[in-house]
Amino acid sequence: MMLRLLACLLLLLNVATAMARDWQVTPEGEALSVILEKAEAGDYVRLAPGTYAGPIQIDVPLVLDGQGKAHIKGNETGSVIVVNATDVTVRGIKVTGSGSDGQNRDSGIVTAQSADRALIENNVLLGNLVGIDVHGTKDAMVRANKIEGRLDHRMNERGNGVYVWNAPGSKVVGNDIRYGRDGIFVNTSKQNEFIGNRMRDLRFAIHYMHANKSVVRNNISLGNHLGYAIMYSDDVVIEGNLSRNDRDHGIMLNYTNKSTILTNRIEQGGEKCVFIYNAHKNSFRGNLFSQCQIGVHFTAGSERNSIVENAFVGNRTQVKYVGSKWLDWSVDGKGNYWSDHAAYDLDGNGIADAAYRPNDIMDHVLWTQPMAKSLLGSPAVQLIRWSQSAFPALLPGGVVDRHPLMQPVQPEIPEWEEF
Repeated sequence: MMLRLLACLLLLLNVATAMARDWQVTPEGEALSVILEKAEAGDYVRLAPGTYAGPIQIDVPLVLDGQGKAHIKGNETGSVIVVNATDVTVRGIKVTGSGSDGQNRDSGIVTAQSADRALIENNVLLGNLVGIDVHGTKDAMVRANKIEGRLDHRMNERGNGVYVWNAPGSKVVGNDIRYGRDGIFVNTSKQNEFIGNRMRDLRFAIHYMHANKSVVRNNISLGNHLGYAIMYSDDVVIEGNLSRNDRDHGIMLNYTNKSTILTNRIEQGGEKCVFIYNAHKNSFRGNLFSQCQIGVHFTAGSERNSIVENAFVGNRTQVKYVGSKWLDWSVDGKGNYWSDHAAYDLDGNGIADAAYRPNDIMDHVLWTQPMAKSLLGSPAVQLIRWSQSAFPALLPGGVVDRHPLMQPVQPEIPEWEEF
């Protein structure tokens, strides 16, 4: 009986597959919106080269394929392509002409809450307010799209390249995102993956809000105001990313806990390579923080963070931390590499024989009283600094690395491949 039932199910599946229609659509033929109303589940809609009028809506599971040469142009109102059905694929289409309503998130492509397992790949989205809005869609894949946002508004009034809201299990992989506001903005979601994206000329490359148990890996942030802003989120893995020439911070943790920051390169930055604000129980390991005004700014009661086996190279101020407690940035006999540490290693074990303390009393004075900079060259200041080096007990509380490394880590970042 069971075998007979299985055979019947397979037969029905084969019949349904055989009945699926392959639509060949041209710009001169029937309107694309009308064809999509006629299409049924499992159909394949192929678009010949040319321009098609939008907006359009997809209400059944199908494939919409522009074959890399079709253009769907909206009417400057609302979103251009709206996906409402499960298991829909949209690929190979140039999409332009969304509206400009930020409250309604006018977008090039929207996948709605009913559009689980949507696949949005190899599209080119130009000049839309929001590029792709993954809005409540479970297990969506946004892959290998080129997204260029608006330039005709102030940056904070533009839309995001990819907006992910309450979309558990969804992935954003290998996209090239430029202009607009934030490259990828994630809000109230979980168990997401953001891998191998390149983001340029934006406010934030990746902006996280209330997004737990997710992965940010092998992304590239170039020349943005801020690279990776992880806020109000727990259990996030931030691994193998590059931040280069980002103006304010490479990585910012704000109310972020129990996360792993591993083998990232933050270099040639502006104000701070890393800013840690009220963030607890996070692990930083194997990262390079290089050529920023401040390597790490550590503040607002952040506690029980592990910062080990990182390299601080060529930052004007390696660490900015004001506190009365000593924080030991070494674990199990290993600390971090500091480019300004006059280290020696007599036993040749790769660990410096003298501890490193990045801040002294005068640093604390200058952070709280900037006008004191005029006294830096005075004999009194030089005497204070000499006394601290000769008598470490005079040093205030702060960061100490009791086992500094002799060689810096050099995390490798994958090369970006144009598509």
